[in-house]
Amino acid sequence: MQIGRSIIGNNHPPFIIAEMSGNHNHSLDRALAIVEAAAQAGAHAIKLQTYTADTMTLDIAEGEFFISDRNSLWNGQSLYSLYKQAHTPWEWHAPIMKQAEELGLICFSTPFDETAVEFLETLDVPAYKIASFEIIDLPLIRRVAATGKPVIISTGMATIAEIDEAVRTARDAGCRDLILLKCTSTYPASPENSNILTIPHMRELFGCEVGLSDHTLGIGTAIAAVAHGATVIEKHFTLSRADGGVDSAFSMEPDEFRMLVDETKRAWQSLGRVQYEPGEDEKRSLVFRRSLYITQDMKNGDSLTRENLRSIRPGLGLPPKYYDMLLEKRVNRDVRKGTAVEWGMVG
Repeated sequence: MQIGRSIIGNNHPPFIIAEMSGNHNHSLDRALAIVEAAAQAGAHAIKLQTYTADTMTLDIAEGEFFISDRNSLWNGQSLYSLYKQAHTPWEWHAPIMKQAEELGLICFSTPFDETAVEFLETLDVPAYKIASFEIIDLPLIRRVAATGKPVIISTGMATIAEIDEAVRTARDAGCRDLILLKCTSTYPASPENSNILTIPHMRELFGCEVGLSDHTLGIGTAIAAVAHGATVIEKHFTLSRADGGVDSAFSMEPDEFRMLVDETKRAWQSLGRVQYEPGEDEKRSLVFRRSLYITQDMKNGDSLTRENLRSIRPGLGLPPKYYDMLLEKRVNRDVRKGTAVEWGMVG
């Protein structure tokens, strides 16, 4: 399948998405700088989120609308204040997308309701992302799929039944190009609860491209995902964690992101195919195997012994597996020390 100029699949390097989220810290200049840094770091795409606080929740600062969890990055905030702080103003989308296009980046977004989809359609985005928390919003999935554009769905917290409902809904509504992302909806996530082995199972179960939406720190989990068949990697991206921001604690900085791009590509390149014979590049190294050599000058008729026959490098003589067979055999000519053993010199 293809998004913009990028082809996504096992025969191509992993498609790397830099998630801006709310790391712009309410500055359009910073948002544009994030786009530029993502391009320089080798990202293939930059992803936005399209919502307002009012399209996400109600302006209530108590009860279930207030975050009271000491383990949460957002403890002590109401949902409304959090989304007001984190949202990307809709009037910023066009200049951000223009900047991305000029730098060769694909730019698309995660809509959180149908009004966001309608808005993004006016910008002709090349794809849509459904967030993990919205995987159960089947009307939203149906509206996004009806655009006919590629759809990426994160699967954090979802059961197999919920993923199946989302996939069936998307396909029934016209989605032909679908990507599922294994995701752990904790912030940050740990390698121990990433369960990367789900990726090949998910690919087989749902018959689509599968990737990873990664909230862990570092690049190890993403590399493991590529080794298990992930063709898409999404990571939150910021200029500097020290600058703060709603998602900065689990976002990657530019140098780290460059390493992510490079090392996931190397991981993909290393997959290759099932192979047991020496490859073309390896054949030059065969000479450095051990083989059987004469280690003392010998006269015609002398017997091969443990003193004059050894397994050493290089590998131009008979293989070491014939060592015991050759012991006590006689040479049929004079042989100098350093001669590679061949069948024609014995018997």
